Amino acid sequence: MSTFAEILREHAGRTPQASALSFETQTLSFADLHARSSRAANALVALGVQNGDRVAVLAKNRPELFELIFACSQIGAVLVGLNWRLAAPEIAAILSDSRPRLVIVESELQHLLESEPPRRSVAFGPEYNALRDAAPADDAGYVGAPDDTILLLYTSGTTGLPKGVMLTNEGMSYTRRLAEVWGMGLQSVNLVAMPMFHIGGCGYGSSTMMVGGHTVLMREVNPAKAVELIAAHRVTHTFFVPTVVQALLQVEGIETADLSSLQLLMYGASPIGDVLLRRALGRLKCRFMQAYGMTESSGTVVVLNPEDHDLDGPRAGLLKACGRALPWVELRVVDPATHAGAEIGQVGEIWLKTRMLMKGYWEKPETTREAITADGWFRTGDAGFLDGDGYVFLFDRFKDMIVSGGENVYPAEIENVLNAHPAIREVGVIGAPHEKWIETPMAVVVLKLGAEVDEKALIGFTRERLAHFKCPTRVRFVESLPRNASGKLLKREMRRLFLED
Repeated sequence: MSTFAEILREHAGRTPQASALSFETQTLSFADLHARSSRAANALVALGVQNGDRVAVLAKNRPELFELIFACSQIGAVLVGLNWRLAAPEIAAILSDSRPRLVIVESELQHLLESEPPRRSVAFGPEYNALRDAAPADDAGYVGAPDDTILLLYTSGTTGLPKGVMLTNEGMSYTRRLAEVWGMGLQSVNLVAMPMFHIGGCGYGSSTMMVGGHTVLMREVNPAKAVELIAAHRVTHTFFVPTVVQALLQVEGIETADLSSLQLLMYGASPIGDVLLRRALGRLKCRFMQAYGMTESSGTVVVLNPEDHDLDGPRAGLLKACGRALPWVELRVVDPATHAGAEIGQVGEIWLKTRMLMKGYWEKPETTREAITADGWFRTGDAGFLDGDGYVFLFDRFKDMIVSGGENVYPAEIENVLNAHPAIREVGVIGAPHEKWIETPMAVVVLKLGAEVDEKALIGFTRERLAHFKCPTRVRFVESLPRNASGKLLKREMRRLFLED
């Protein structure tokens, strides 16, 4: 087990001049990053931050976020990632819950702190730079125990109010093993666009850095800029959600862009679909790998390997799976009512057991006991089934399941069918009230530019492919669907927006 600080010390000593982190026009070597994080650690101590204290950051992606992760690891503090997409009252609720000793904020996001100003805040830019640069560059030297909390990340709120997920040194140390699974090494260049307040940003985002490679950080997702950066930095690895992959293929000039360095594109949050995958493979000409994980598991626990992305061969059906559990992860599917193991092919709740699991939910012992069994199994709340080879086929969250006339209907099954329709760009399915069946599926559809199709035709399309009780009885056409930072559909928000009438 190695902490963030120990890994940076290792690379700064072994390959001090190797490129560690690039952002816009600036590139930091591992020696640079270590010196800056050491100064930041000493500056935090001077500001009164002690072992176990929380340091909250409110900012879009910027290199200081990485140096603060390493700085907190050097002194045993806990970094709290604040989602800048939230409203001020939501930020205030997280600050009230986490009680940070210090908040470091971008000036353009300062207004989000107005609901509950922190006791002490520092602004990124001249103020933060002056404090950091005036501090000594001596390593603070803290090593840390495996069970120490290093990150406090708040869930997206898809299942209710956000909860603080306590991620440990040991859990996050598996990022190094994940990097090896993804084929990363000293020569790898990883393009990171996921927000750093999300496990996809601070987890996947630190993977290449953990094995001594080069990380190229984007301030936020910008498909056209991503194409430029892949060519400029000879990017070998990246992670995008399928909707961003689709946008990438629509970038002007993508046909002639130099993407020859790209080796592996990771995607997650939802299956990619064979139509999009075929286009992406033809254009990007790299390997694809799907990742399934969550904040509570410190990131990826299941992968669908490149060799399983077989469009036309006998394994094509595996594209509907999210993959198999990694070697250090135990995974089972259980009946959520009886907790008995589900049969092969039987839908149940996915449970996980691994050293990557969170320590628990911050100051919520009862909620933690509900989520993690006495013998260490984490109840994900995700519905899925296993095939005979151990591949996981994900359906939905159980709370999003629709019960229509006594039959269980999984929205993802309907979404998979509708996503194959040539007129549909994206779709989400939720349960809508029904006089006879209590509730039935309603499809909320975003059409492709210039496409036309009506409700009757789409319902007919599903009835040709699904049992009638699974098919939507209503279709609503909208301009966009609500998604969280990882690209997942926000079903609670969909119900609020589209069921008010």
